[in-house]
Amino acid sequence: MTSLSTTSPEEYLEKMRYYCSYQERCHAEVVQKLYSLGAPQLMHDEVIVHLLQHNFLNEERFAKTFALSKFHQKKWGKIRITNELKQRQISAYLITKGLQEIPSHEYEETFETLTEKTWQAITEKNALKKRKKFCDTLLRKGWESELVYEVVKKLEKNS
Repeated sequence: MTSLSTTSPEEYLEKMRYYCSYQERCHAEVVQKLYSLGAPQLMHDEVIVHLLQHNFLNEERFAKTFALSKFHQKKWGKIRITNELKQRQISAYLITKGLQEIPSHEYEETFETLTEKTWQAITEKNALKKRKKFCDTLLRKGWESELVYEVVKKLEKNS
Protein backbone atom coordinates (compact mmCIF):
# COMPACT_ATOMS: atom_id res chain seq x y z
CA MET A 1 0.00 0.00 0.00
CA THR A 2 1.42 3.38 -0.97
CA SER A 3 1.39 6.33 1.37
CA LEU A 4 0.20 9.74 0.26
CA SER A 5 3.71 11.18 0.23
CA THR A 6 4.92 8.65 -2.36
CA THR A 7 1.89 8.84 -4.62
CA SER A 8 2.98 9.55 -8.18
CA PRO A 9 1.34 12.14 -10.46
CA GLU A 10 -0.07 9.31 -12.59
CA GLU A 11 -1.73 7.75 -9.52
CA TYR A 12 -3.41 11.08 -8.71
CA LEU A 13 -4.58 11.34 -12.30
CA GLU A 14 -5.99 7.81 -12.19
CA LYS A 15 -7.80 8.45 -8.92
CA MET A 16 -9.28 11.67 -10.26
CA ARG A 17 -10.32 10.04 -13.55
CA TYR A 18 -12.21 7.43 -11.56
CA TYR A 19 -13.66 10.10 -9.23
CA CYS A 20 -15.02 12.07 -12.21
CA SER A 21 -16.17 9.06 -14.23
CA TYR A 22 -18.84 7.66 -11.91
CA GLN A 23 -20.56 11.01 -11.23
CA GLU A 24 -20.52 14.50 -12.74
CA ARG A 25 -18.20 16.80 -10.79
CA CYS A 26 -17.46 20.51 -10.71
CA HIS A 27 -14.02 22.11 -10.40
CA ALA A 28 -14.52 22.89 -6.71
CA GLU A 29 -15.26 19.24 -5.87
CA VAL A 30 -12.18 18.08 -7.78
CA VAL A 31 -9.93 20.58 -5.98
CA GLN A 32 -11.41 19.54 -2.63
CA LYS A 33 -10.77 15.88 -3.45
CA LEU A 34 -7.18 16.63 -4.48
CA TYR A 35 -6.63 18.34 -1.12
CA SER A 36 -8.11 15.37 0.72
CA LEU A 37 -5.78 13.03 -1.20
CA GLY A 38 -2.82 15.18 -0.20
CA ALA A 39 -1.86 16.11 -3.76
CA PRO A 40 0.75 18.88 -3.95
CA GLN A 41 -0.69 22.31 -4.83
CA LEU A 42 1.44 22.49 -7.99
CA MET A 43 -0.23 19.35 -9.33
CA HIS A 44 -3.83 20.62 -8.98
CA ASP A 45 -3.84 22.68 -12.17
CA GLU A 46 -2.13 19.95 -14.14
CA VAL A 47 -4.71 17.36 -13.05
CA ILE A 48 -7.65 19.68 -13.76
CA VAL A 49 -6.33 20.55 -17.23
CA HIS A 50 -5.94 16.84 -17.99
CA LEU A 51 -9.48 16.10 -16.81
CA LEU A 52 -10.85 18.96 -18.92
CA GLN A 53 -8.93 17.92 -22.04
CA HIS A 54 -10.14 14.34 -21.75
CA ASN A 55 -13.74 15.36 -21.01
CA PHE A 56 -13.84 13.92 -17.50
CA LEU A 57 -14.66 17.38 -16.18
CA ASN A 58 -17.17 19.72 -17.80
CA GLU A 59 -18.91 22.37 -15.70
CA GLU A 60 -21.68 23.01 -18.24
CA ARG A 61 -22.56 19.33 -18.25
CA PHE A 62 -22.34 19.34 -14.44
CA ALA A 63 -24.71 22.33 -14.12
CA LYS A 64 -27.28 20.79 -16.48
CA THR A 65 -27.16 17.38 -14.82
CA PHE A 66 -27.24 18.86 -11.31
CA ALA A 67 -30.23 21.11 -12.03
CA LEU A 68 -32.28 18.41 -13.71
CA SER A 69 -31.51 15.68 -11.19
CA LYS A 70 -32.18 17.81 -8.10
CA PHE A 71 -35.45 18.95 -9.65
CA HIS A 72 -36.57 15.41 -10.48
CA GLN A 73 -35.27 13.59 -7.42
CA LYS A 74 -35.65 16.10 -4.60
CA LYS A 75 -38.33 18.37 -6.12
CA TRP A 76 -36.17 21.44 -5.57
CA GLY A 77 -37.23 24.79 -7.00
CA LYS A 78 -35.03 27.04 -9.09
CA ILE A 79 -33.94 29.20 -6.16
CA ARG A 80 -32.51 26.25 -4.22
CA ILE A 81 -30.81 24.84 -7.31
CA THR A 82 -29.29 28.26 -8.07
CA ASN A 83 -27.99 28.65 -4.51
CA GLU A 84 -26.49 25.17 -4.47
CA LEU A 85 -24.73 25.77 -7.80
CA LYS A 86 -23.40 29.13 -6.57
CA GLN A 87 -22.05 27.36 -3.51
CA ARG A 88 -20.11 25.10 -5.89
CA GLN A 89 -18.67 28.20 -7.62
CA ILE A 90 -20.55 27.69 -10.89
CA SER A 91 -20.81 30.83 -13.06
CA ALA A 92 -24.12 32.65 -13.50
CA TYR A 93 -24.07 31.82 -17.21
CA LEU A 94 -23.79 28.08 -16.54
CA ILE A 95 -26.43 28.26 -13.81
CA THR A 96 -28.82 29.80 -16.34
CA LYS A 97 -27.99 27.07 -18.87
CA GLY A 98 -28.59 24.42 -16.21
CA LEU A 99 -31.97 25.85 -15.23
CA GLN A 100 -33.02 25.96 -18.88
CA GLU A 101 -32.84 22.15 -18.87
CA ILE A 102 -35.97 22.05 -16.68
CA PRO A 103 -39.06 22.12 -18.93
CA SER A 104 -41.42 24.90 -17.82
CA HIS A 105 -44.56 22.76 -18.09
CA GLU A 106 -42.93 20.06 -15.96
CA TYR A 107 -41.83 22.68 -13.43
CA GLU A 108 -45.42 23.93 -13.09
CA GLU A 109 -46.88 20.41 -12.87
CA THR A 110 -44.37 19.39 -10.22
CA PHE A 111 -45.13 22.54 -8.23
CA GLU A 112 -48.87 21.85 -8.32
CA THR A 113 -48.45 18.22 -7.29
CA LEU A 114 -45.99 19.13 -4.54
CA THR A 115 -48.25 21.85 -3.14
CA GLU A 116 -51.27 19.55 -2.97
CA LYS A 117 -49.31 16.75 -1.28
CA THR A 118 -47.65 19.13 1.16
CA TRP A 119 -50.92 20.85 2.08
CA GLN A 120 -52.63 17.49 2.68
CA ALA A 121 -49.70 16.17 4.72
CA ILE A 122 -49.80 19.01 7.23
CA THR A 123 -52.26 18.02 9.96
CA GLU A 124 -52.11 21.30 11.87
CA LYS A 125 -55.57 22.51 12.96
CA ASN A 126 -54.63 26.16 13.41
CA ALA A 127 -54.94 27.80 9.97
CA LEU A 128 -52.11 30.28 10.52
CA LYS A 129 -49.69 27.61 11.73
CA LYS A 130 -50.64 25.36 8.83
CA ARG A 131 -50.03 28.18 6.35
CA LYS A 132 -46.63 28.92 7.93
CA LYS A 133 -45.53 25.27 7.86
CA PHE A 134 -46.66 24.97 4.26
CA CYS A 135 -44.84 28.11 3.15
CA ASP A 136 -41.69 27.23 5.10
CA THR A 137 -41.55 23.77 3.53
CA LEU A 138 -41.84 25.03 -0.03
CA LEU A 139 -39.53 28.00 0.46
CA ARG A 140 -36.89 25.71 1.98
CA LYS A 141 -37.10 23.58 -1.17
CA GLY A 142 -36.36 26.70 -3.19
CA TRP A 143 -39.69 27.47 -4.81
CA GLU A 144 -40.39 31.08 -5.70
CA SER A 145 -42.20 32.98 -2.93
CA GLU A 146 -44.70 34.53 -5.35
CA LEU A 147 -45.81 31.06 -6.46
CA VAL A 148 -46.01 29.77 -2.89
CA TYR A 149 -48.05 32.68 -1.54
CA GLU A 150 -50.35 32.62 -4.53
CA VAL A 151 -51.15 28.94 -4.13
CA VAL A 152 -51.58 29.09 -0.34
CA LYS A 153 -54.46 31.52 -0.81
CA LYS A 154 -56.16 29.13 -3.24
CA LEU A 155 -55.65 26.12 -0.97
CA GLU A 156 -57.05 27.92 2.06
CA LYS A 157 -60.22 28.80 0.16
CA ASN A 158 -60.71 25.18 -0.90
CA SER A 159 -60.23 23.64 2.54
